[in-house]
Amino acid sequence: MSMEKADLKITGMHCESCVKLIEKALGKVKGVDSVIVNFAAGKALVNYDPALTDPSRLVKEVEKRGYGARLIEPADTGKTESAYHDELRGLRRRLITGAVFAVPALVLGMFFMKDPLPYQSYILWFLATPVQFYVGREFYLGAWIALRNGSSTMDTLVALGTSAAYFYSVYLVLFEGGEHQYFEASAVLITLVVLGKYLEAVSKHRTSEVISRLEKLFPKEASVIRNGLEVKVPVEEVDPGEIVVVRPGEQVPVDGEIIKGTTTLDESMVTGESVPVAKGVGAEVIGSTINREGSFTMKVTHTGSETMLAKIIRLVEDAQMRKAPVQRFADKVSSWFVPAVIVIACVTFIVWFLVLGAALSFALVAAVSVLVIACPCALGLATPTAIMVGTGMGAREGILIKGGDALETAGRLRHVVFDKTGTITRAAPEVTAMKVLEGYSDAECVRLAAGMERGSEHPLAKAVVRKAEVMGIQPAETEEFRTHTGRGVEALIEGNRYHIGSLRFIGEVGIDTERLRVAAEEYEAKGQTVVMLAGKGEALAIFALSDTVRHEAMETVRRLHEMGLSTSMITGDNERVARAIAAETGIKLYRSEVLPGEKSALIGQMQENGKVAMVGDGINDAPALAHADIGIAMGSGTDIAMEAGDIVFMRDDLSCLPRAIRLSRLTMQRIRLNMFWALFYNTVGIPVAAGLLYPWTGWLLNPMIAGGAMAMSSVSVVLSSLMLKLKKF
Repeated sequence: MSMEKADLKITGMHCESCVKLIEKALGKVKGVDSVIVNFAAGKALVNYDPALTDPSRLVKEVEKRGYGARLIEPADTGKTESAYHDELRGLRRRLITGAVFAVPALVLGMFFMKDPLPYQSYILWFLATPVQFYVGREFYLGAWIALRNGSSTMDTLVALGTSAAYFYSVYLVLFEGGEHQYFEASAVLITLVVLGKYLEAVSKHRTSEVISRLEKLFPKEASVIRNGLEVKVPVEEVDPGEIVVVRPGEQVPVDGEIIKGTTTLDESMVTGESVPVAKGVGAEVIGSTINREGSFTMKVTHTGSETMLAKIIRLVEDAQMRKAPVQRFADKVSSWFVPAVIVIACVTFIVWFLVLGAALSFALVAAVSVLVIACPCALGLATPTAIMVGTGMGAREGILIKGGDALETAGRLRHVVFDKTGTITRAAPEVTAMKVLEGYSDAECVRLAAGMERGSEHPLAKAVVRKAEVMGIQPAETEEFRTHTGRGVEALIEGNRYHIGSLRFIGEVGIDTERLRVAAEEYEAKGQTVVMLAGKGEALAIFALSDTVRHEAMETVRRLHEMGLSTSMITGDNERVARAIAAETGIKLYRSEVLPGEKSALIGQMQENGKVAMVGDGINDAPALAHADIGIAMGSGTDIAMEAGDIVFMRDDLSCLPRAIRLSRLTMQRIRLNMFWALFYNTVGIPVAAGLLYPWTGWLLNPMIAGGAMAMSSVSVVLSSLMLKLKKF
């Protein structure tokens, strides 16, 4: 079954209860495998079987519940800002309307209580009505939709609370002379809630501003060679395979490969690396980066939604959608919270009015205050806003963290496992020495070895091929080529079968390695990696390869140890080389001569003592990266790396590792702080609103104060998440 993914933009959500309602509705659609709805981002991520359903059906299901929905296309870059401004305009219009009527109502109700104006009650009724039914219509609509779907949301609480105050006031005006009415309370309350929504929208937008910033990086035009002439065309009209000219100071319009010229590129907006990178013929260039010096000509490889920048934007958007496991607690609470609040409000009214004999107005004020102050918005925003800020901070530094689940797990790591080649070392080894069996020449052995290795992506294989290029030797043609993953390769050359790989591999295929073993051990004792070539039933040559340890590796390992993490290294290399690398970097534990299939088993053993991260280069470590609790890929922005890891470093720098873990810990601390304050607010606010402290303190919340407190609780949680930006990691 082939699953597809649909990204939906959802409008009209007001709290976490809306999230649960939409997730439940979409989850019931036949063919839907999983649904994640993000309140803070206003989006839904749906995995579905295209044979059973389609995006249009998903949109209709959301719309049937009374919410707005549209499919977000891959090419919808740049529309985030527009949608945000549309939302803000609507909220601003409602807020201004509410203020125009509510402020005069508040002045009349507060300052002319003892000496009311003629017809004051009717004036207040006139002022409150447009606020109640125009500014507050979204609350009524949302409450009705929720009721129709057998649910309840924040809209239910606001609609019930303000309606009770408004219609009780109407009753007082018509039948009791209009004294002690609450028109100004309902009008101000609705206006305060809309103000809170407006401030919340502004704050939430700031939590996801990294998406807007990345979208603004897309170039507008490209200089394309067509019919022998250079013409300026919109980037959208550039196709793969076309030739583009880029001059100093211009943006690289799309992804491509340099075919003429040399330059230095500022790739900081994509990788976070501030130092310009030198590029020459054959080098890949990323669209939206800045050409600093020379002019160059490039062949287009990817355009539109397939460019690296577009993929990064989608990855960050997906990351901000994925929930942290801690969010499940908030989901459970919100599922019963609103019904529980309605029950508490009813009990409050009954106890005060029927049991304790308080005045009807007193009991009503207490019940309305409970309904209004208990809105679970803050709880719904506690986790997603912090995740949006945390993942955005990482993306700005070239650290792509794929969601809340990855953030939470990275924050709880106990052990970090490193691959050696391409991770601890630079993955650019060179053949520094070779020993050839008597009767064979260096050139002949290099020709045979290069012929077998030229189809491999492994860094050691590439080093052998480069050796042939330097010597000007044409690699041999091979037949019946076969790879033995993590060990070596074999092939038929000119009628004879040859093998090349580790000494262990050559021994396993039944070839005697003793004649070259002494030389191999001498190379290994110097920390060099040895590859053996064998053919015609005997060992023919050994190649000694040296790779340099990353200059930042020692500092990275030291910082990890200071953070309380243990480290180890797993490598397919021999024991001597592994020991030398481990000693140089400060890694205490290492395992050598480990096959790719064995790496996963070793990681499984380590997981018995806590969460384990595996750090690899994203090319040949995919199984181990997947098996670890967190897979961290160092791929310098390659497509393979972006698929392989839960955390991806866009630049080739191991020092990103402790920073990523530190960022994860900071984000999780902020989530827990947000959730504590959201729960503390409701735990304290509801009893006070219900009048529990009134007999001893005389405290009874006015519904307007309760409404203001509710609005500010949501804003304060978002601002708390934004405070993450002040932290260094």
